Amino acid sequence: MPSTNRRVRLLTLAIVALLLAALLWMLLGALRSAVALWHELSDLPTWLSVSLGLLVAAVAGGGIWLGWRVLHPRARKQKPVVAPTRPEIDERIARLEQQRADTSQLEAELRELDKRRHEGDVYVAVFGEISAGKSSVIRALAPGAQAQVDVLGGTTRAVEHYRSTLKNGREVVLSDVPGTREADAAAREALARDEALRAHLVLYICAGDLTREQDAELRWLDGFGKPLILALNKIDQLGEHDASALDSALRTRYCDVVDAQVLVSAGGSEQVEKVHADGSKESHSRARPVQIDALLAAITRLSARGAEALEPARETAVLGALSQRAGELETSTRATQAQTLITSYTRRAIVGAMAAVAPGSDLVIQGTLATALIRELARTYDVAIREIDIDAFLKQASLSLRASTAIVLAIAGNAMKAFPGLGTLGGGVVHAIAYGLIFDSLGRAVATTLAEQQQFDQVHASATLKKLLAQTSGERMREIAALALRAHQEYDLK
Repeated sequence: MPSTNRRVRLLTLAIVALLLAALLWMLLGALRSAVALWHELSDLPTWLSVSLGLLVAAVAGGGIWLGWRVLHPRARKQKPVVAPTRPEIDERIARLEQQRADTSQLEAELRELDKRRHEGDVYVAVFGEISAGKSSVIRALAPGAQAQVDVLGGTTRAVEHYRSTLKNGREVVLSDVPGTREADAAAREALARDEALRAHLVLYICAGDLTREQDAELRWLDGFGKPLILALNKIDQLGEHDASALDSALRTRYCDVVDAQVLVSAGGSEQVEKVHADGSKESHSRARPVQIDALLAAITRLSARGAEALEPARETAVLGALSQRAGELETSTRATQAQTLITSYTRRAIVGAMAAVAPGSDLVIQGTLATALIRELARTYDVAIREIDIDAFLKQASLSLRASTAIVLAIAGNAMKAFPGLGTLGGGVVHAIAYGLIFDSLGRAVATTLAEQQQFDQVHASATLKKLLAQTSGERMREIAALALRAHQEYDLK
């Protein structure tokens, strides 16, 4: 074993020696080339040698600069949010109402937008993590103010507002939003972000270096183009040297993001221990000094233009968020409507299979029903579709289904056996369930393609259909079997 380790060390030493020799050889070669180039330049006319020297220096300097930029990339400033106009939002909400979607929260947000515009107050949202001391900063900015609790859009969580008078006599409304990264985080963070969008000015509180999540929040807020203040709180607890170093680092990193950066101490209390001459100790509480003059000056400067001048950026932020929420509501509403259509046509296919003279003799899709289903799904997703594309897709689907007839029938048979009340019925129910499975899979495949592609992609729809036919979850098959049972009962009653 020792001899093996010795050989490994000798081999490593030899490799290192070879690398050092190669490096030395390269340096000597470069030096030799440089000397030869210098002699050649010295023989040239002065103007030409100086020009070539400047060119070499420029190339070298450019290489050094490029290497520096690669190793120290500049953070990209987030692009401003491009928001729709108010009439465009009103039109989208009207369309959603026609589709019987619940637009109450969207309408409440528009009412709040109009309310704050007419009031003319400057709103300042105090944003940040729960541990950053947001509430202490608000108490320092508005001492003795009573909170006005607003419950917006039916939410059970409130946003507290405090009125504060700045040194120039202007009144501002401070919005105390829920702290991020606290219990029930998703709902509270959504409320905090919404209030930050409704404000004219955002005050972002931190108590140390920003985490990756905080960095993303700050840059997200910057994207709306409204005034943004970064306040480093609790500087009295950091110490003068650490506070100065952190302040400098944050300024370098966020100089293109925030409009002002200030150091803050929001006061509060601290425990102090006093040691007496006899060695006894006494602990008591004392108030920390409040240092918010720089913050007040920043708020005063950035709000000096008044609410009317700050309104366009605020409206852009609110309308941008409303556009996103309207899009999410459109997606969910279309998905609900599509599923209603699929269920309806699946039931029709089941009834049609039960009424057939020779049910299940072939698992070819019932063309008329399938064509009508695809047309209605296309209208739901507002996608133009050609008859030739429908025919081609159904032809391809029929070929695929013929090849998997045995599998589809086996799945339908298992569903019938597992579902109470179907096992005693005739074999025609198996074919009816099979048709139900086919139509349910067909409808889901087309709806998925229209939602994801925003067009009718035959290849995508065919691939999705195959996956759905193979992925028959218990809940899905129970729903199809229940449709078959109800259809069978209704058919027998006729």
